[in-house]
Amino acid sequence: MSSISLAHDTPRTSSLLPMIIIGVLFFIFGFVTWLNGPLTIFVKLAFHLDDVSAFLIPVAFYVSYFVLALPAAAVLKRTGMKKGMALGLFVMAIGAVLFGQFIAMRQYHGALVGLFVIGAGLSLLQTASNPYVSILGPIDSAAQRIAFMGICNKFAGFLAPFVFGALVLHGIDALDQQVKAAPTAAAAQELLNSFAARVYWPYMVMAALLVLLAIWVLRSSLPEIKPAGANSEEEIGHRGGGIFSFPHLWLGVLCLFLYVGAEVMAGDAIGIYGQSLGLPLEATKNFTSFTMFAMLAGYLAGLALIPRFISQQRYLAVSAVLGVVFAVCAYATSGYVSVSFVAALGFANAMMWPAIFPLAIKGLGRHTEAGSALLIMGIVGGALIPQAFVHLKEHIDFQLAFLLVMVPCYLYILYYGMHGHAVGEHAS
Repeated sequence: MSSISLAHDTPRTSSLLPMIIIGVLFFIFGFVTWLNGPLTIFVKLAFHLDDVSAFLIPVAFYVSYFVLALPAAAVLKRTGMKKGMALGLFVMAIGAVLFGQFIAMRQYHGALVGLFVIGAGLSLLQTASNPYVSILGPIDSAAQRIAFMGICNKFAGFLAPFVFGALVLHGIDALDQQVKAAPTAAAAQELLNSFAARVYWPYMVMAALLVLLAIWVLRSSLPEIKPAGANSEEEIGHRGGGIFSFPHLWLGVLCLFLYVGAEVMAGDAIGIYGQSLGLPLEATKNFTSFTMFAMLAGYLAGLALIPRFISQQRYLAVSAVLGVVFAVCAYATSGYVSVSFVAALGFANAMMWPAIFPLAIKGLGRHTEAGSALLIMGIVGGALIPQAFVHLKEHIDFQLAFLLVMVPCYLYILYYGMHGHAVGEHAS
């Protein structure tokens, strides 16, 4: 099997500069995406919400991927990947302004619109950048390149809760007690108004930085790559047919849906999980960082092992088994030990996206952009699976609910790593 190369009109000199630029973009993805965990804790207090309402934060954010991924693919065909990435950054900046403004105005549903717009910009960025990285070199080592991007992404995710905690969530336990002890409802509301206003300037600064980054990308020498020319259908022995003639893609969409749901559960839901165990808010606000640290460790392991010692599909299967083991251990323990096993899921999850995405788009040829968009639509799992958890835990023990949601996800990922990625590979 020959390796997939760059399109003929793309210089084969060095991919270092593109890797650096895309690495910066993945850092932005990570920082913005992994703010959702501490944001869920923030809005729960600031707007007096139950868990189901607070978890509308990831719903608003991740649903945008489902709604806008295919339109994003159409936009990219017109703009090219470079201009499309810059446009995505501009859209994210608009969303950051909307989110900060509506939070300061105490309009929760308006803030959700702002998050949706941020997600819209990210869907455009992700639809462009993931296949871009996958086809910068041989597809069989794409997981290694995406793992490098994942390190940028998860390092940002590791920093995000600490930055947000220092700027916004500092003294949250004391504030919670003050609100409960307030002599009047008006006094309590005034405290919450002041607390909510802490978010305004950080998001205005974020918007300004996103605009500057968009201008930098536009002015950079980032080369254009034509995915259809770089990802030949001949790589998997496929000839002709439409997008429905690639079963490994559709199985991959479901796999990515379940993976992103499991990743969000381990990263964004860990704070609510800790609160359900009775742990203090000052501790739970940083729990997302523990998951991100574990993911960083997982990416480093992946970089060292793939493809030299283990194939990306085999590593995907091993990761899925680890996910089942850690989920069972989280259920069987309590307190900080249980939280530690939830965080350890970050290690199991780390190399899943880097393996699933290139396996799913392999050999799509002229359908690469559409296939990438379908995979990005699968990110909606980050909205729906956590919602299944918060609704289920209303009726059964929350640790059991966590187990029942997570284990089936990892079992399907195991199937895809062992067999699903190769279904229809030699179709004629």
